[in-house]
Amino acid sequence: MFQKVLIANRGEIAVRVIRACRELGVRTVAVYSEADKDALHTELADEAICIGPAKAADSYLNVTQILSAAVVTNAQAIHPGFGFLSENSRFASMCEEMNITFIGPKSETIDAMGNKINARKLMIDAKVPVIPGSDGVISDVAEALSVAEKIGYPVMLKAAAGGGGKGIRKVLTAAELPQHFASAQQEAKAAFGNDDMYLEKIIYPARHIEVQILGDDFGQVIHLGERDCSLQRNNQKVLEESPSIVISEEKRQAIGGAAVRAAKAVGYRNAGTIEFLMDQAGAFYFMEMNTRIQVEHPITEMVTGVDLVKKQLEIASGEPLGLQQEDITLSGHAIECRINAENPAFNFAPSPGTIRNLFLPSGGLGLRVDSGMYSGYTIPPYYDSMIAKIIVHGANRFEALMKMQRALGELVTDGVITNADFQMDLISHPQVVAGDYDTAFLQEIFLPDWTPEV
Repeated sequence: MFQKVLIANRGEIAVRVIRACRELGVRTVAVYSEADKDALHTELADEAICIGPAKAADSYLNVTQILSAAVVTNAQAIHPGFGFLSENSRFASMCEEMNITFIGPKSETIDAMGNKINARKLMIDAKVPVIPGSDGVISDVAEALSVAEKIGYPVMLKAAAGGGGKGIRKVLTAAELPQHFASAQQEAKAAFGNDDMYLEKIIYPARHIEVQILGDDFGQVIHLGERDCSLQRNNQKVLEESPSIVISEEKRQAIGGAAVRAAKAVGYRNAGTIEFLMDQAGAFYFMEMNTRIQVEHPITEMVTGVDLVKKQLEIASGEPLGLQQEDITLSGHAIECRINAENPAFNFAPSPGTIRNLFLPSGGLGLRVDSGMYSGYTIPPYYDSMIAKIIVHGANRFEALMKMQRALGELVTDGVITNADFQMDLISHPQVVAGDYDTAFLQEIFLPDWTPEV
């Protein structure tokens, strides 16, 4: 096991990794921007080093500063968390070149799965179902029109090097396609320096089902069940649960087996997630692989009893996985609500500020809050608005739902507006309680009828 790990991230995920390291007896180094000098992760780590100004490009995305911090503090490994540099193959490669362990997959794996067209081909070769679409790069509008006509509208234009919602366009008719093709290409070129496009059939509405996988350096790969992430706003996840109410044990084995084949096809090491869309007939299709720990990983930990961050550290240090597929059983039901500093009454606008009084729900079996908040903490306006995650576990789904309602009702963040009331209304909606929702529900059914408190 490593003696010292640098965490190249901030907020609740940095705190989460620091706590896992402490439980393993590993010393930690926090990096922080000037805006985060009073952040909780800087206080909890054994050492903390400033890496630049508030702007993420000058700090948390500054590869040179982060690697320099690792060198001067003698850190043997870097945990990237999620976001920022977590799926940056160049950063992973530079860590490898400097003999610093990148706690994640190999750089070539990130590269292979980062290009969506390449990932699609790899999945086809591994006999993993993929969404009907183009076989490779769409060279021009004429080819796009031909492919779209073949698979049927609506279709989705996507950037091959895409991510973060850039270079994506929903196309409903042939008349719309030329304009969308040009604008998506321009956006992709600006964002990624690559304007290669491909096209897929839209599976909508659908269930967004993702499968957690773990792989080690000895060829062992297992899955840890699925998470249902269908409750989304603007393609951003809002609430997740595990297991999915629509996945039978037979379907779980099928989709889990497909995820393991996908991971083995690229020699996957460490923690990762294979994301699928499942249509209304129950057919599932590969969407993408996330080559990092996910925001919603705690609900998998709750239902499996496996500490995924500790497993990341153990695998990265060269230890075998130490688990077989038959060791993984799902117990009870877990739900996670993302708490964001945002104002739902004003189109979910960010709401940074100082927390004058804070009460995080606690007490009782099966309740966990991952957060970097404390009373007196000033939430900076420069980063993602997520400030906490409330995670509950119950013997069954109804118990988990009631426990989440109780927890949301106890949360106090005086001085900062959050989406807690929105989450309470969402999780109390009859269709959500019944498990009768899909990727269209939040945007098209819940929000049009929802009246926020001003």
